[in-house]
Amino acid sequence: MTSRLGNKCTLVQMNGNGVHGKQTVNGKSMNGLGVNGKAVVHGNSIHHVSVNGSLYLAKTKSRRQRWEVKPSEMANKTLNPIRAIVDGMKLTPNPDKPMIALSIGDPTVFGNMPTDFAVLQAMKDAIDCQKYNGYAPSVGYLKSRQAVANFYTCPEAPLEAEDVILTSGCSQAIDLAISVLCNPGDNILVPCPGFSLYKTLAVSMGIEVKLYNLLPEKSWEVDLKHLESLIDERTSCLIVTNPSNPCGSVFSEEHLQKILKVASRHCVPILADEIYSNMVFPGCSCPSMASLSSDVPILSCGGLAKRWLVPGWRMGWILIHDRNDIFGSKIRQGLVKLSQRILGACSIIQGALESILNNTPQSFYSDTINFLKTNSEICFNELCTVPGLNPIMPSGAMYLMVGIDMDRFPDFKSDVDFTERLVTEQSVFCLPASAFEYPNFFRIVVTVPEEMMVEACGRIKEFCQHHYCSGSHDSNYLDQ
Repeated sequence: MTSRLGNKCTLVQMNGNGVHGKQTVNGKSMNGLGVNGKAVVHGNSIHHVSVNGSLYLAKTKSRRQRWEVKPSEMANKTLNPIRAIVDGMKLTPNPDKPMIALSIGDPTVFGNMPTDFAVLQAMKDAIDCQKYNGYAPSVGYLKSRQAVANFYTCPEAPLEAEDVILTSGCSQAIDLAISVLCNPGDNILVPCPGFSLYKTLAVSMGIEVKLYNLLPEKSWEVDLKHLESLIDERTSCLIVTNPSNPCGSVFSEEHLQKILKVASRHCVPILADEIYSNMVFPGCSCPSMASLSSDVPILSCGGLAKRWLVPGWRMGWILIHDRNDIFGSKIRQGLVKLSQRILGACSIIQGALESILNNTPQSFYSDTINFLKTNSEICFNELCTVPGLNPIMPSGAMYLMVGIDMDRFPDFKSDVDFTERLVTEQSVFCLPASAFEYPNFFRIVVTVPEEMMVEACGRIKEFCQHHYCSGSHDSNYLDQ
């Protein structure tokens, strides 16, 4: 056998497990290099090894002279906008006032919104039976998937167990949905303002994010013309969040149908983030997107986190709505394959899932919604009276957005500066909406105890009164 690399040539004859005969390296004859059935011939950067009669050839590489371990491109591209902004803020609360955090979308923080006893009992039973201590299938137990399908199925959008994939929280559901629909270089359409995780996931995968506008003057409805103008041949997914984080808005059935028509015209599948599904205030309705469409394929992402008030349990799901078989078997198989990257949702929560869905009383859901509505009304009514602020009344979820007339607050450069100083002076922390790529607003989480909400609104009012400049003052301010 003759091997040639550049101007260097080695001839090796194989006979049995050793190397015999004549080997030539750089014009020089070398013999008798067989050692215990393993022959090694070293030339200048050529390496031959015979193992059990097989010959391996490789060019010897110079070894590294020093350690140099670098993070991957995915790691470098991964950025959470909320963390990027909050971590850069100088948050030093007023020591004379206890801190009130209206920034965290976790309903469990203050202990005033516990989950229902039936939910806890389901977990205890799942643990005590000791049937769910092992690995579950990556897509979830069949019985648990069927329970989710039964809970969400309806005549307009029927579901079976095969249409459900259980995930580690709704965040993983969103991750899988984007991953199965999009390739690097594709683009996705994301609401603005919108949940920051969409961009965090997409950009790390090399997917472009195009932001379509929501209209605050229309209770955060989608600017349909702007949405449609963004679609091109590389648009692989439209994300619709309803009810909305961070806005607390709930789209009407008529508006959802208009969004579906845009998707249908351009053959763009929808990722419906419906984690706040059914968390709508009395008098509002919130049909699932899939129940309103007969042709647009939809991956609906949801979970236990918000409606059942257990975000730390990390139980989510994807509902595959594909009545016209547009996704077909390949998207379904792709989701299964992607779910196998990790071993899916917690097996104990899966074991409790059927009981949680079937036995949680309606009174629990109603009490939760009534509390959120009451707190939202307190916040809205209080801040409506504050010059320079423009709160927008939500219709669901657990958030309220407040506009800032920055011209009336010349002490501050931005919503980030405004909210940072609110912490310093009043020990109230609201999330600046720049974290959602929507400056000059801030988001309030309405899950805090009622008396705390009243206190927080009073402090925000005091803060604004101190820094507000009227029109005449504005002129004096500019003349100085």
